[in-house]
This record gives sequence, structure tokens and C-alpha cells, in this order.
Amino acid sequence: MRSPEALIDRFRKDGLKVTPQRQAVFDALHGDTTHPTAEIIWDRVRTQMPSVSRRTVYQVLNDLVALHEVQVVTVANGPTRFDPNVALHDHFVCTSCAKVVDIDAGARAEMPTSGYSGFVVEAVEVVFRGTCPDCASTAPPTVSGNP
Repeated sequence: MRSPEALIDRFRKDGLKVTPQRQAVFDALHGDTTHPTAEIIWDRVRTQMPSVSRRTVYQVLNDLVALHEVQVVTVANGPTRFDPNVALHDHFVCTSCAKVVDIDAGARAEMPTSGYSGFVVEAVEVVFRGTCPDCASTAPPTVSGNP
């Protein structure tokens, strides 16, 4: 994601108003690598602007997604998360704590052509699932052998 100042310029260039609420959302997302939910962002913004509505935060996030300044990350049945890193990358999702981490898995998968005519690929997402180091270090030891 661009800096909050660059986003202000982008919004103005695209004819969108730059409100204090939008600026607060820009600030709340800038430099964040945790892939926060809209609720988390709303909580952050409310520390500066207690009267900001949840709807306003969602609308700003939708505007950022539409401008390709933020990516949407969907984690199984969990809430939608927002990723300010719009560069091509993949994700690791911890199945224990739901932490999402940016990773670079390298080569991209390609849609097979045989038997799939008519499909139009718009994006490829690679998501690895497993246990993060924090959860792995707190997991109870496994017992090997027969009882």
C-alpha cells in the first residue's frame, strides 16, 4: 500500500473526497503486515475518532480494494482480511491461531487448458495452511509408540 500521503493524492486524482475518516483508515493500515479484519481496523480508527461508523470504515476499505491499493484475503470460514501488500505474493495461514503471513512461493500455477475451455482466470492465489512457529512451540509434545 502506498503511504497515507500518496493515497490522499490518489483519492483526489480519482475525484474521491479525502475525509478525516479516510485518512484515519489509511493510517491504520499503513505498514500493517498482520492482515487485519475490518473490525480490527475499525477499532484502531475509533481510538482517534470514537464516533466513526463501522459502515464508513467498510466503505473506505471497499474503495481501497477497488483502486487496487489493498487486497482482500479470505481465510476459510473466517472473516475477510485486508492486505496492504498488493505486490504478487502468497500466504501462509496458521490453522491454530488464524495468523496470516505473506510469503513468496515462487513459480505460479497455470490453469490447465485441456477440458477447461471458456474459463477466464482473473487471479491465482496460493495459500499454505499449517501451524505457525508460535503455535508449534506451544503445542503439547506428541507421544510416539504403542500405548
